[in-house]
Amino acid sequence: MHPDFLVFPYKLILRLRHFLYDKGIRKSVSAGVPTICVGNITVGGTGKTPHTEMILRMLLSDSRFGGTHIAVLSRGYKRRSRGFQQISEYSKASFSGDEPLQIKKKFPQVTVAVDSDRVEGCNLLTHPELLQGRKRRYRRCVNKDFPAAGLIILDDAFQYRKLRASLNIVLVDWNRPVHKDSLLPFGRLRDLPERLSKADVIIVTKCPCELDNWERTSFAYALGLPDYASSTCTGTTASGKKQRVFFTTISYETPRTLFPESNPRYIYSKRLVLFTGIANDTPLRRYLGDTYKIVQRFSFPDHHSFTRGDFRKIGRAASHCPTAALATTEKDAQRVLDFGKVPDALREKMFQIPIRATFLSEAEERMFLEILESLI
Repeated sequence: MHPDFLVFPYKLILRLRHFLYDKGIRKSVSAGVPTICVGNITVGGTGKTPHTEMILRMLLSDSRFGGTHIAVLSRGYKRRSRGFQQISEYSKASFSGDEPLQIKKKFPQVTVAVDSDRVEGCNLLTHPELLQGRKRRYRRCVNKDFPAAGLIILDDAFQYRKLRASLNIVLVDWNRPVHKDSLLPFGRLRDLPERLSKADVIIVTKCPCELDNWERTSFAYALGLPDYASSTCTGTTASGKKQRVFFTTISYETPRTLFPESNPRYIYSKRLVLFTGIANDTPLRRYLGDTYKIVQRFSFPDHHSFTRGDFRKIGRAASHCPTAALATTEKDAQRVLDFGKVPDALREKMFQIPIRATFLSEAEERMFLEILESLI
């Protein structure tokens, strides 16, 4: 049976849902302050967290945002806490979700919160005094002390139609073009490909470090922008909407020890045991493969909660090559720290690989910053 026929009910539901919101039958509200949505139409793997961090770096270093308190709101995927919660640097990944905790540790001056109800989450971030009220659902909020947000970055909220963002940024993986993908369960699309036209900005992520104008224009053409000009990063959709398309790459930074008792000398080992719980570890494997011989690799599901059995497997692999280092991703590190029972022999050898998203050119970065500055 053809996949298009099998996914037809899912496609019909998506079309009906978007129709109801587009026609105003179902209502969308704004947050009352500028909001930046960083989302995608695929199931993971496009780099939302590194790009959220990239936007935070740009905002925090721009003097025009100096008096604006910035907040990040996420649903906190796979967290065990309930309702609205503010995340601290000392939270556990099980309480906050791994990605919000990673962001908070990198940007302690930013309020990072989780709430599956994004409308209420934005309302509480802009009016924190409401948490002091008598509503029962606010009592479970552990940390109620934070300044009112003047700008909110919404993590993975493009499909959350109840909330209308000021700026919709959609990420598309260079290595897995949307026009060559299919809806779940036959592909990785969780939303209709034509929804890309509703984005204000498309960022093509995980690109090669060098792209010529023909490659950029060809990719933008496949996204539905036949008149895309790389000099202005602008094209026109079929409906006549102007849309900006930028290209970024992912780089890995100097490895860092994961535990206080980790021995930095293992970073310089020539052999490596790699374990990850992310959507796609291929870029990381290629990067590490230039420096290390990966003697064994463990690939767990995205957002995997590590168990004692997992570390027994990792320990056996490490015992077969005693000089090998143990490496994981920055996101996985939050859940490793959560586990709390990692054997001392593994702690000594364990380190994490920080990740960073950057634009392919300074011109693209300047143009993107102008878009951010237009929000205030």
